[in-house]
Amino acid sequence: MRRVMVAVGLVAALCGGCAGSGLPRPVSNATSWSRERFLRAHPPSGTPTAEPATFGKRVGALFSHDTKGDHFCTASAVDSPGRNLIITAAHCVHAGGGGGYLRDLVFVPGYRNGAAPYGIWKVKAQFVDEGWAKDSDPDLDVGFAVLEPRDGRNIADVLGSNLLGINQGFGNIVRVTGYPTSSGEPVTCINRTTQELKYQMRFACNGYPPGTSGSPWLTHYDPKTKRGEVVGVIGGYQLGGLVDAVSYSAYFDDDVRRLYERAIGQSVAN
Repeated sequence: MRRVMVAVGLVAALCGGCAGSGLPRPVSNATSWSRERFLRAHPPSGTPTAEPATFGKRVGALFSHDTKGDHFCTASAVDSPGRNLIITAAHCVHAGGGGGYLRDLVFVPGYRNGAAPYGIWKVKAQFVDEGWAKDSDPDLDVGFAVLEPRDGRNIADVLGSNLLGINQGFGNIVRVTGYPTSSGEPVTCINRTTQELKYQMRFACNGYPPGTSGSPWLTHYDPKTKRGEVVGVIGGYQLGGLVDAVSYSAYFDDDVRRLYERAIGQSVAN
């Protein structure tokens, strides 16, 4: 598998992939990214290349236990009533194929070269669809995790959060930001998504090697509120892709909405 690199001992083997979320939607017009507006008018003729990300505190790296080992996946803060939820790929938190949830995980938003500017957040509970848990269904390679509070505050209290976009179609201008395992800093890229399979989306950009599984696909960004909609995460078909220049995501449909509702129900109950 090319997208996720799990620390030794985490698992024996990893994977042998409504009209909206009910939350208010950010505006998407002249306030959007200037490059997003440009791409809508002038679609690129080639494949762009990811650049170092100089922003994006709501995106972070996933580690086992602490930051002493390698980060192996990417996750991001997503809106929830409990203000304590992150989204990633299912294969980042569950082995799939009849296996179990990975344990002792931490989320480090804004991680850079060993620094954790917004703290290290412990994962309290994870959620994947039964189709992933039993059969490693790539169309259900989406996962959520509830984080424990830190110093009396929840993750969204510190970072804010993005919205979850359900049934937003296969063609969106998205920014994808993630953490290659080989680097101490995140990369980012903007391009238009396309449909790959019935329930799979495709994103073309050079520079997304192992470690970028779970990277959020963010669209409809509003610079006034600093929020957008997560409409995908690297994962799904080929566990996110076999080459660094092409990434995939399961399509966020009503199955993802139901999983989200299960996760937020548990996050509020706890």
